Amino acid sequence: MVDFSQARLSGAPAARFEVDVHDCEITGSIPKSLDGALYRMHLDWLYPPANLDETILAADGYISSFRVKDGRAHYKGRYVQTERYLRQMEAGRQLYGYYRNPYTDDPSVRDVAHPGARTTANTTPVILAGKLYATKEDGLPYEIDPVTLATKGQQSFGAQWDSETFTAHPKVDPLTGQTFAYGYEAQGLCSRDVFVCCFDRDGRITRKWRFQAPHTSMLHDMWLTQEHLVIPGGGTITDLEWLKAGKMHWGWDSTRPSWHAVIPRNGGDEDIRFFFGPERSIVHTANARTERNKIVLEGPAANGNTWPWFKDIRGAPYSAPANTFRRLTLDLDSKDGVAEEVLFDTPITSFTRIDERCLTLPYRYAYVQYADARFDSGGRLGRTDGNCVGRLDLHTSTLTAFFPGPARALHEPVFIPASPTSPEGEGYLLAAGDNLEQATTELYLIEALSMRELARITLPFRSTPQVHGTWASPDTLPLR
Repeated sequence: MVDFSQARLSGAPAARFEVDVHDCEITGSIPKSLDGALYRMHLDWLYPPANLDETILAADGYISSFRVKDGRAHYKGRYVQTERYLRQMEAGRQLYGYYRNPYTDDPSVRDVAHPGARTTANTTPVILAGKLYATKEDGLPYEIDPVTLATKGQQSFGAQWDSETFTAHPKVDPLTGQTFAYGYEAQGLCSRDVFVCCFDRDGRITRKWRFQAPHTSMLHDMWLTQEHLVIPGGGTITDLEWLKAGKMHWGWDSTRPSWHAVIPRNGGDEDIRFFFGPERSIVHTANARTERNKIVLEGPAANGNTWPWFKDIRGAPYSAPANTFRRLTLDLDSKDGVAEEVLFDTPITSFTRIDERCLTLPYRYAYVQYADARFDSGGRLGRTDGNCVGRLDLHTSTLTAFFPGPARALHEPVFIPASPTSPEGEGYLLAAGDNLEQATTELYLIEALSMRELARITLPFRSTPQVHGTWASPDTLPLR
């Protein structure tokens, strides 16, 4: 018997169904020229977590799609059939313990030597060389059929990929079509080893790097410029003895500095450098550029631990610091140090997105969901829940909000250009939101220049929490 009563008390959401919704309900009008699919990764427990203080990051992976064509939208949702999913389905119960701690797993599935085998593949839908993958940074990705959402199998990228893990945030150079990716804890639990590589347009690995991190830290995202890769680390730490003792994988050490691994795209392992800064949490990035002897990095950052599940190792009570949109500058002529400037002091989430055609290049706009106190969301949303999608204009230093109405908790927006050659900012935003009063999920189609709603697609149920989303056109994936 499945019993979610205690798990729900701990805030662990679960939908536990797969679904097809043909011809979704739409208010407003979807432009007939919009043709593609929005893929979203969700956190959806197949069985209740083994521990009530478990992080939602350990939930099973679920992928959904909104196929938009000819002014209509069709929805599909499926579990990612990972090894973990299949083993649980066979046993009819939860077999896995704490997030990224195989020592806490049921003996029937415990495999300390291959921790990536327990990945839930729940974080980002990634398109690489014309294929769709469900990714999570603690294991290798699973290929997904872009039409049926059936799981096709786990991808190891051949003998050249030398890591047990694969990042959920690879970066694509829009000028060359190259994809840059990495895996951390590459050689096993708690290892400092980081493997980095470059894929060509056809998915072949053409360049590799390897380095030892200053300390094992959560490495979730990275920046890419035309000359460098920059991978940020910081206060999250781990220890193999913690895991053997049955504890969570991560803790927060406020005495640890933030660090940035700088990898020259045309250099070797010996050219990798580290720049250290103050205590920071940097989870996601926006954009970056190399300007002669300086690397300029932009995105959200916070002054302390933004992970409520990962406790301070000295027992300090948790107090969530605010993310603000910042510019970090690394001077390549100096030995160390990070210069920091707050560009927007409005608290935001860390889920910033840009027009991906501008990655590594000059750009003007970033998009993010955030909580805006100027709008009345009623009593259903908490103070820090995202009730708006915001457009940050770096040229005018202005923040323009889209507010869908009361009791809507919004997810990460995705930008879609109006055409391959349209100027930056000319296009659409797609952002999902949970209607907490109606227990439904809505997808908002927003004109990006005016931040005006064009259409609203409503599902007759509330989906589980989205992590990241990716838009695909028929030119990037074989859609029907």
